[in-house]
Amino acid sequence: MQGLTSYGHGIYAVDSGYTGTGIAAIHLIEEGGRAALVDTGNNAALVHVEEALKATGLKPEAVDYVLLTHIHLDHAGGAGAFMKAFPNAKLVVHPRGARHMAEPSKLFAGVSAVYGPERAKELYGELIPVPVARIVEATDGLELSLAGRVIRVLDTPGHARHHVCYFDTGSRSFFTGDTFGVSYRHLDVDGRASIFPTTSPVQFDPVAMHASVARMEAEQPVAMYLTHYAQLTEVPRLAADLHRLIDTHVAIAERHAGLPGGEPRQQAIEADLWAMVADEARNAGWRLPEADWRRLLAVDVELNAQGLDVWLDSRSA
Repeated sequence: MQGLTSYGHGIYAVDSGYTGTGIAAIHLIEEGGRAALVDTGNNAALVHVEEALKATGLKPEAVDYVLLTHIHLDHAGGAGAFMKAFPNAKLVVHPRGARHMAEPSKLFAGVSAVYGPERAKELYGELIPVPVARIVEATDGLELSLAGRVIRVLDTPGHARHHVCYFDTGSRSFFTGDTFGVSYRHLDVDGRASIFPTTSPVQFDPVAMHASVARMEAEQPVAMYLTHYAQLTEVPRLAADLHRLIDTHVAIAERHAGLPGGEPRQQAIEADLWAMVADEARNAGWRLPEADWRRLLAVDVELNAQGLDVWLDSRSA
């Protein structure tokens, strides 16, 4: 069975297996014999969720909600397959993303433009449309009841305009998708986590990201559950680091604003991002060898550089 971690309050992280272990979590919330799933990973992740439900004594029919933070395919690629497997579930997704879940061809085309068609197919397989009647639009302030446990939707742009986070009133915790960045347990030092913003293509907005993080901070959450990866509890410290590093990303991009957009500028931005990561590694005292943390963060740094390059063009436009 793929990794299953219990955090109490009926919250579990299921390792989706996406590109490795400890990279992408699907969260399971259980209350009164009913279940909600936060994000889906890709189609291949379904078997791990089915095993997790079995291990926690839940049947597929117990899943009331599949809650998508946003429609990037490492979070939503398996949505159609999940909806087929869980017949009573409603798919909850930002209004901007709902139509792409019902008709995912444009979504896959966009991902193919980033990764290339072959790699996109390898990562995500066939995207299965979700019937419109089973889709609930995650409008800001919407409250969902999971056996009486209230889960509230917050509109949280910054990483993407179609991003929401879910505040679980039962545990006073957020399920944050990518808005609260990425934080891999491989990098923890004596339980102390490191964090980075994700500025990946194509809708990075630093002002909105700062505002979304601050909005979540205002709720004084006990914990954050990140898709990449799972539970964080030192919320004030990590939020401060996230604000600082959003500004660092912006400063790096602006340093190269005079270069032509595209690959040359992306490479220059990426080189500076790696220098930033090296500074964070020294300051945090990472024990993972440099070759290993470079391999762990390679995709994130590359995508962040691409996103910053796009942001520079959108800002000038």
